[in-house]
Amino acid sequence: MDGRSHSFGQSTYHFVWCTKYRYKVLAREDIKTVCNDVLARASERHGIKARQTAIGNDHVHMVVDVPPSMAVSEAFRLLKGSSSYVLFRAFPGLRKRYPRGHLWSPGKVFRSVGDATLDVVENYVREQNQTSLFEYN
Repeated sequence: MDGRSHSFGQSTYHFVWCTKYRYKVLAREDIKTVCNDVLARASERHGIKARQTAIGNDHVHMVVDVPPSMAVSEAFRLLKGSSSYVLFRAFPGLRKRYPRGHLWSPGKVFRSVGDATLDVVENYVREQNQTSLFEYN
């Protein structure tokens, strides 16, 4: 029996990250295909469940389940790092655009996603038969 047998949680996130300087280096279908493949492999290798991926000309969207033992920033690091590493090797011409080897912008956007809305969760907590309810604004 593993230590997680009495635990349940959901850590689903919408991730977005962009190419450095928003250059449209992902416009080519072959680069998009390799990027999608490496993101799928990196996700699987690190226990991140990729639910959906969309690759624009200068950015990536992913919906992922992050393992409970992994920080969101670590998941980003693994996905961005793996994809950058493989793309630079598969397409050496990218080095002309990014001679310092930084394909992705340092920024990122993430938002938790769940099967319950914030209103539903707040109402659930509010309706519990507790003696005290603390609400914060």
